[in-house]
Amino acid sequence: MTDNARARKLADRIQVVVAETLDRRIKDPRLGFVTITDARVTGDLREATVFYTVYGDDEERAASAAALESAKGVLRSEVGRQTGVRFTPTLAFVPDALPDNARTIEDLLDKARAKDAEVREVSTGKTYAGDADPYRKPDDEGYEEDAADAGDAGDAGEAAEAAEATGAAGAAGRAGGDDDTDGAAAK
Repeated sequence: MTDNARARKLADRIQVVVAETLDRRIKDPRLGFVTITDARVTGDLREATVFYTVYGDDEERAASAAALESAKGVLRSEVGRQTGVRFTPTLAFVPDALPDNARTIEDLLDKARAKDAEVREVSTGKTYAGDADPYRKPDDEGYEEDAADAGDAGDAGEAAEAAEATGAAGAAGRAGGDDDTDGAAAK
């Protein structure tokens, strides 16, 4: 078994060689506007899958697929000549689903845009059920009342903290002030 880096490098080279050969040497009239999008090689470097797209309708795609199948031998011999590997991988041509997937995504995005426009049209001239900004700010009237209520609870918490600090200072003073660490903790 070979490493994946070598397989990827060979796949990239096969993609370039097939694209150049289709452009320069293959003169089949059935061959449409073909773009080689990707190539993948198995780990043992015996089989290569070449992905392609064809610009045009279904009839042109079928004609281009037939032209690629008939030119498979010429393409394989050219790949073997230019790559210099011991065993030239067999070529399999697969139409790439990328354009169809992209078209589907574009259709879904168009539907989402249409729904957004519909919601925008329905919402024009409407008002919020409550305030436009539901969050309270320091300059709001209700904010001061809530802060006063929270302050009462805060005062009780501050008193408890002060009592604890006083108790700790008193205990440190009773224990004797000869230890500097106890005096520092009480201060």
